[in-house]
Amino acid sequence: MKIEIKKSKKPVDYYRAIRFLEKRMLNIHKKRASELIWVLEHPSVYTAGLRSNNEEILDKSIKILKTNRGGKITYHGPGQIICYFVINLNYRGKDLRKFLNIIEKTIIDTLKQYKIKSFADRKNIGIWVNHKKKIKKVGAIGIKVKKWFAYHGFSININTDLEKFKKIIPCGIKNRELINLEKIKSQNYKNFEEKIITNFLKNLKK
Repeated sequence: MKIEIKKSKKPVDYYRAIRFLEKRMLNIHKKRASELIWVLEHPSVYTAGLRSNNEEILDKSIKILKTNRGGKITYHGPGQIICYFVINLNYRGKDLRKFLNIIEKTIIDTLKQYKIKSFADRKNIGIWVNHKKKIKKVGAIGIKVKKWFAYHGFSININTDLEKFKKIIPCGIKNRELINLEKIKSQNYKNFEEKIITNFLKNLKK
């Protein structure tokens, strides 16, 4: 199955991106378009998933955008890679757990190429690292499934401003810090997007 790869060099407005994904999903359903993997960044924005609540907003002055993805409140902004997708699970066994495992493995495999050990957590969705004897979150995952089309995506903090996360309880998980890759290991992450795409495609074929 053909998958279109889309890469945006300039930051993309959050709602514009979601509208694009939803339109693509409808076109795939009508067999007018191919599946999609889209890598981008967003301008600074806080988004709230379907399971979020106001108690997770620590700074009441911030603006929160409502979204129809799963999960709770998170932050997107400069220095964070977003990998959106529209994938047809009708042709992939209609297995959401397997698809989530593919996403987790994609991020873990990519970080391994940078000699960073990470892992998934069944209780707290996302990708985690053990940094200075503390478990910290480096990647978030949010998926929406409609008629077995999976869309929305995942994010990885490269050099994201971590102070932004202190205004919320990220993903509703208390007492767990977030981290970015540059704080874990200072190195060149220039080709990170390419590696994410390559690993995602490889794991989807398995």
